[in-house]
Amino acid sequence: MTNKTERIIIFDTTLRDGEQCPGATLNIDEKLVIAKQLARLGVDVIEAGFAFASPGDFEAVSKIAQMVGTENGPVICSLARAIKADIEAAAEALKPAVKGRIHTFISTSDIHLEYQLRKSRAEVLAIAEEMVAYAKSFMPDVEFSPMDAARSDPEFLYQVLERTIAAGATTVNIPDTVGYITPSEFGAIIKGIKENVPNIDQAIISVHGHNDLGLAVANFLEAVKNGARQLECTINGIGERAGNAALEELVMALHVRRQYFNFYFGRPAESQEPLTNIDTREIYRTSRLVSNLTGMLVQPNKAIVGANAFAHESGIHQDGVLKNRLTYEIMDAQLIGLTNNQIVLGKHSGRNAFRTRLKELGFELSETELNKAFVKFKEVADKKKEISDRDLEAIANDEIQQAPDLFRVELVQVSCGSNARPTATVTLRTPEGEELTDAAIGTGPVDAVYKAINRVVNVPNQLIEFSVQSVTAGIDAIGEVTIRLRHESRVFSGHAANTDIIVASAQAYVNALNRLYASLQTQEKPEEVSAQKV
Repeated sequence: MTNKTERIIIFDTTLRDGEQCPGATLNIDEKLVIAKQLARLGVDVIEAGFAFASPGDFEAVSKIAQMVGTENGPVICSLARAIKADIEAAAEALKPAVKGRIHTFISTSDIHLEYQLRKSRAEVLAIAEEMVAYAKSFMPDVEFSPMDAARSDPEFLYQVLERTIAAGATTVNIPDTVGYITPSEFGAIIKGIKENVPNIDQAIISVHGHNDLGLAVANFLEAVKNGARQLECTINGIGERAGNAALEELVMALHVRRQYFNFYFGRPAESQEPLTNIDTREIYRTSRLVSNLTGMLVQPNKAIVGANAFAHESGIHQDGVLKNRLTYEIMDAQLIGLTNNQIVLGKHSGRNAFRTRLKELGFELSETELNKAFVKFKEVADKKKEISDRDLEAIANDEIQQAPDLFRVELVQVSCGSNARPTATVTLRTPEGEELTDAAIGTGPVDAVYKAINRVVNVPNQLIEFSVQSVTAGIDAIGEVTIRLRHESRVFSGHAANTDIIVASAQAYVNALNRLYASLQTQEKPEEVSAQKV
């Protein structure tokens, strides 16, 4: 194996590191939906989870390995500490995958060794070598990460990498765990590894980094110029703290600037050969799916997938774009799957047409989900004259990401005005099938609705985020509501879409409460596992 690969390997860790973002917890079915879309997107490796962390994580990795890790699918990977039990759990969960990878890690920086591991360099070196060899006994594809590599002593880092490659690591990943490094420094680290690790040509150099200083993507691109050939990233850049390097930004930077980067792959500057295997037309759809399922909204000015990424307000810019889009746009919106298709279906459209269009948009709904989504489509079509692709996406996503069906909104009624006290009456169906009604007064209609719902559900929680987005333009647009609430130290998200924003607000809140209620019912207390790598 050599670092002079012909292209970049895209390693997606949305389902592992991305899920560590507060409030972004996904259930198994939601992870599977995202994994299938990542496969359509064309990622090379999916880090499906941390199999040892909990029974739920183990099941998710195993299910993704079975359903997505097919002959023509991506490599399915599980994270594992450099501990035998972790590695065994990863190997067992990955058994159904045609192509599996164990990704094991241990800290190598002196600050981590002294305060976190309380081990010497010699001990860490021995553990890393032994555990990579142990992982290798289960499967041929093994990745090793020296955690906090960016702050590790270079000479010790070289030694650890040489020994782990000799033990069987086929990929060595260099993480900027705390988002501290700058591009020139990261490039120098990769260059130093290539020059000082004698057997580095036997492994792929990978990079992983966080965006604490807003430099993650820049760091990765500099690493690519110096020999890194695998990029560990997440959709929309979600992840711990300020997040990870964003997949869509990396892929499109390499695509749009091919003439610049071709040189570092030994290609002619004019070569049009893609530098990744990503189907860029699936980027926007994947971004929307991850945003909706995790409840992590994409900021409007986010590069590539933000709502304003292809919008022009300046008169000069508008004039230029109308004459030639290349005057102010460096890429075509259709390249990432963003279309101008407005009228797709209407209220007279049939179920088969509805199913076909959803399939064209990348949605694979079960028969039950399709039936529910079709009913909702008809309800929306009765209220709107024009149904756009984005309306259909909102309807489909709303159905896909349903929380456990415990409490259900049956009725929402509000009374408010400039000289009135906002009052709400709600009726919920309980998990036992009983209908309960209550009313409350609030500072506004949504506050009143939430107070009434809380009186029925009676589970302590703190609302920490409430956001509303219009799916399309116009007064009859579908509104998407995303909320996040906290119970003790855990955060739960809820999402809903409806032409009535008050109804959507109630449904989103109940979705989040259902997730909270389900977690309290199971009271599953898995062993606390530190997965703060990267």
